[in-house]
Amino acid sequence: MAGRYATALFELALEEKSLDSVKTDLDRFDAMIEGSDDMKRLVRSPVFGAEEQAKALAAILEKASIGGIPAKFLGIVAQKRRLFAIREMIKAFRALVARHKGETHAEITVAEPLSETHLNALKDALRSTTKKDVALDVRVDPSILGGLKVKLGSRMIDSSLKTKLNSIKLAMKEAQ
Repeated sequence: MAGRYATALFELALEEKSLDSVKTDLDRFDAMIEGSDDMKRLVRSPVFGAEEQAKALAAILEKASIGGIPAKFLGIVAQKRRLFAIREMIKAFRALVARHKGETHAEITVAEPLSETHLNALKDALRSTTKKDVALDVRVDPSILGGLKVKLGSRMIDSSLKTKLNSIKLAMKEAQ
């Protein structure tokens, strides 16, 4: 279902020549959901009716200055009682935009936030490997202790300190 909604939005945004602005607004909306428990509750909870969700959503979008195609799309999603799947729809939309632009997507997990210099170096390294522009989705997870995990398509590179320590621990157990 998320793919169908994302495809419809992608085709409309492409037709209106507004892919970048729609993507930017949806990214902002997704970040709002990620950063607020109340927003998560609004989009996920079946307790709220379609009308309640639509009213609350309209107020939030107005406050965030999100209008046009993204606001109409989000309103329709709320009316159809599909707001619970909005994050999957946004993710699918991002993938369609990336494919259209000849980009690929990488999920990066780091122990602490990366500087702009390190982000650019990582992008350059991935670009030289894939021969495509790479959009990074960086998540901070202190539990990996250090290093990073990179997921690019079906490939996963785990150079986290936690994984290396577990490997050493396992090797020491085998040596006993």
